Amino acid sequence: MSDLRDVIIQPLVTEKSMKVMEENNAYTFEVAPDANKVQIKRAVEQIFNVKVEKVNTMNMRGKKRRLGFTEGKRKDWKKAVVRLHEDDSIEIFEGI
Repeated sequence: MSDLRDVIIQPLVTEKSMKVMEENNAYTFEVAPDANKVQIKRAVEQIFNVKVEKVNTMNMRGKKRRLGFTEGKRKDWKKAVVRLHEDDSIEIFEGI
């Protein structure tokens, strides 16, 4: 990854991610499939100016879709749950 902003694709805002955010101060992001935990940690710390304690990653399989006889599949993607230091927070999630 040449640029740290290429690592994080978008934040994920779901009911489950909001519950995890409130309970554990952990934020969920869709990240580049070839990004590793060190790159994700470095990107979140520099972009949002916070201290990251832990990064968990998951490879998510794309769902199979069908329309009549045509079958297809959504793309596979990678999810990262980033746990922050107890004093830190990310403001983009606060307005949601």
